[in-house]
Amino acid sequence: MELLIPGTHPDGKVQPAQIRLLNGLQKRWELSGSELLYCYEIAGLPPDNLKLESFFGRLRRHQRRVSGRKSTRELLDFGQAQVLFTADSLPELLSQIQVMPPELYHRHRQRLAEAELPRHFFRRLHHDPLATVQAWVSHYNARSQAIHQSETPTQQEEELHTR
Repeated sequence: MELLIPGTHPDGKVQPAQIRLLNGLQKRWELSGSELLYCYEIAGLPPDNLKLESFFGRLRRHQRRVSGRKSTRELLDFGQAQVLFTADSLPELLSQIQVMPPELYHRHRQRLAEAELPRHFFRRLHHDPLATVQAWVSHYNARSQAIHQSETPTQQEEELHTR
């Protein structure tokens, strides 16, 4: 880019769009050029992630073929979490499973489940709004009763006096 930008000389009379494009490119390159084309110097790190992307592309195509759905948006959201292990044999799978501590696995599964809660809620709200709102209200009532029962009598008396 350092050689390309100064070597470009568009004619202002014929190509005004090229001049604006070159000016925009120069501005962006000066602001954040070193961060745009960053390369990692790590031995064994592949230069791109094309194999990984093609693997998840095959998974999405297979999911469309199996389910008959046109969209695989759910797989785009967290398709990486659906493929946890790749092994050719049971002993290899067992060795991969044993590498990860169970506490870490459960913690990540819990985070994944928590991230899915809003989507599940809106899906239930969309498909059955009355039951969803009733469940929400009953959950609120149960929680508020539990909070009021856990208060000590002195807290309840103080609350009555402050009202």
